[in-house]
Amino acid sequence: MDVNLIMQYVSYVLIAIGVMAFLVSAIAQVIKSWPGLDKLPTSAVVIVLSLVLCPACLVALLYWLKQPIEWYMVFACVLAAFIVALVAMDGWERLKEIWDRTGYKNKQQ
Repeated sequence: MDVNLIMQYVSYVLIAIGVMAFLVSAIAQVIKSWPGLDKLPTSAVVIVLSLVLCPACLVALLYWLKQPIEWYMVFACVLAAFIVALVAMDGWERLKEIWDRTGYKNKQQ
């Protein structure tokens, strides 16, 4: 297998994780504003959302591509849903920490 092809697939996976994390994060913020659901822990809402949305998007994508759904695709999608949940829950804070460590703010002042 060619290295360029592998890098292309890795890029597709990272883009998909980013898009799914954004969707999960946005939907979780909307759900948390509903009355009665504001008492739920945000991390639980994010995990459940990602476990529902990731397989749903996989099924929609495979239907659109007219490809069969295999068991290992669903298994990989469930594993990827936990990565999406991790990025949606904690990814932005970690990215901000990394940005702050660079000292970019200090250099501008």
